Amino acid sequence: MTKKPVFFVAFQEQDNLGVGYISSVLIQAGFNIKIIDFLSGKEEILTQIMRHQPLVVGFSIIFQYHIDDFKDLIHYLREQGVNCHFSAGGHYPSLRYKDLFTAIPQLDSVVLFEGEYTFLELVQSIYAGKEWKHIEGITYRKDDIYIANPLRPLEEDLDRFPVPVRRPLSEYVLGKKYATLLAGRGCFYHCSFCSIREFYSRPPGPLKRMRRPEMVVKEMELLYKQLNASIFMFQDDDFPVSGKIGKEWNAIFCEELAKRGLSEKILWKINCRPDEVEADGFKHMKNSGLFLVYLGIESGTDDGLRLMNKKMKAETSLKTVTLLKELDIQYDFGFMLFDPSSTYQSIMDNLDFLEGLCGDGSSPITFCKMLPYAETQIERQLKKTGRLKGKSGFMDYEFYDLSLNHFYDFTKDCFRDWITDHEGLLNIARWSRYYSLVYQKYFLATPRFKDLQKTINAVIAESNLFFIYTLRAVMPLFNVPTVGNYDFKRLLIIKDEVTQKHSQYKIKLNELIKNLESLVV
Repeated sequence: MTKKPVFFVAFQEQDNLGVGYISSVLIQAGFNIKIIDFLSGKEEILTQIMRHQPLVVGFSIIFQYHIDDFKDLIHYLREQGVNCHFSAGGHYPSLRYKDLFTAIPQLDSVVLFEGEYTFLELVQSIYAGKEWKHIEGITYRKDDIYIANPLRPLEEDLDRFPVPVRRPLSEYVLGKKYATLLAGRGCFYHCSFCSIREFYSRPPGPLKRMRRPEMVVKEMELLYKQLNASIFMFQDDDFPVSGKIGKEWNAIFCEELAKRGLSEKILWKINCRPDEVEADGFKHMKNSGLFLVYLGIESGTDDGLRLMNKKMKAETSLKTVTLLKELDIQYDFGFMLFDPSSTYQSIMDNLDFLEGLCGDGSSPITFCKMLPYAETQIERQLKKTGRLKGKSGFMDYEFYDLSLNHFYDFTKDCFRDWITDHEGLLNIARWSRYYSLVYQKYFLATPRFKDLQKTINAVIAESNLFFIYTLRAVMPLFNVPTVGNYDFKRLLIIKDEVTQKHSQYKIKLNELIKNLESLVV
C-alpha cells in the first residue's frame, strides 16, 4: 500500500502482545510496520525514524512509572525534526489522557483502551490525507481543550484478530525456544491495587473475553511446528481455570493439546489466583504440559487481603502452594510486603507467612510496596484521606508510622539489586529453577541432575531464610521510641552483609546453572 511504514516504540524485553496484535491488524490491511525496542536508546530510535520516514509513530506506554522516559524521548525526537503523527496507547494513557497530554504535549493523539481497530482507522485516515479527529476511541487536545470521542466497543470475538506479530523467538533455556500468547483479555475480579478491571469496564463490552481453546492450541501448534517453540508463557492476567465456564474452557484446551499430540512435547506457564487452584483440574493441566503457575498471593494476612479486596484468606495461599507441591507444579508469586496499612506487626506477620510459604526453597522470595496506580481503589482511598503525594503518574504515600518509612527505604535500598536487577538474585534463582524444570522435561534425569536440583533448592531456601531473618533483625533497629535515633553503625554492617550474601548466592546459583548446561552438552 505505502512504502512509509508505521513505527511502534515499545518495551520488548518480554513480548508486547498489545503492539503485536495491532501490528498484525495493520499488516492485514496492507501497511508495513516496524517495532523498535524502547531500550534501544533515543539516538538509535531517531536514526531508524529518519531512515524510514514513518507515516505514524505509536508509543506503547504500558508502564505508568516510565512516563518521564517517554517524555524525554518524544521531546528529543521533535527537537530533532521528526514531525509525523505521534500517538500513544496503554493503560495509563487511556485512563489519564489529560495528564498524559499535559506531561507530553508533543503527542497528537491518544488511542483509548483496545487499539486494534482504532489505530488502524487512524493510520488509514492519515495515509489517505483525511480528517482523523472524528474517529471512535481517539482523544486529542485542541487549544487547551481535551476532546475525547465516544469509545469503540470491545471486540467480543478475539479470534477475529490475526495472530500477533512477534520478534524472532528467543531461547528460553537449554536450547528450547519460547513464545508468549493470550487465551483471553480482561478480569472479573476487582482487586483494589489493580486497574485491569477499570481498563476493560469503560468501553462497551464484556469484562472478560476468551478465545476459543481450539484456536489457542492451533496457534501453539503453528509456533511449535513452524518456529520450534516448545515453551509457552501465557500473559493473561487471569487464565481460565475457575467457575463453570473456566473449567469447561480448560478441559477442552487440555483435550485439544492431547489430540494434536502436544501434551508430551511442550511446557506452559499461566497466571492465576490462589483460590482458583483445585486438584483435579490442575492434575489434568500438569499432564498436559503445565509446569509453572504465577500466583497473585500479595499478602500473608487476612487484614492485608481485605485491604486489597482479594476476597480470600491467607490460609488459602498456603493450601494452594501445598497442593502444587504435591502435583509437582512449580510456582512463582507476587507479594506486597508493604501497603498503606502496614505496621511493624503486619510486616512481622507477613514474614512469618513467607517463611511457611517458601522457607523450604520452593520459590525464591520476593517483595514490593503497593503502589497507587491510576484509577485504582487504593489511589482513590489515599486521595480521599489526603495521603496521596507526588505528581501525576508517580503518586506515592507515606506510612502512618514515620519510622516505617525509614525502615522501608532501608529495606528497599538493601535488597534493590537482589529484587529488581536483571542480574539480581531473584531473577537468577527463578532461572535456575526454570533450567531444572526444562531439563527434567526433555533430558534424562541422572543422579547428577538430581543432586544439582537439590542443591539449587537448598541455596534458594538459605537465601529466602536469610532475607526473612535479616528483616526481623532490622525492624527493632527502626521501631524505637525516638524517630531517627537509629543504630546506623549496626545498619551499615547489616547492609554490607546483605551485599556479601547476595554476591555469594548469585555465584553459587550461576555455577549450578553452568553445571546443568554441561549435562546437555
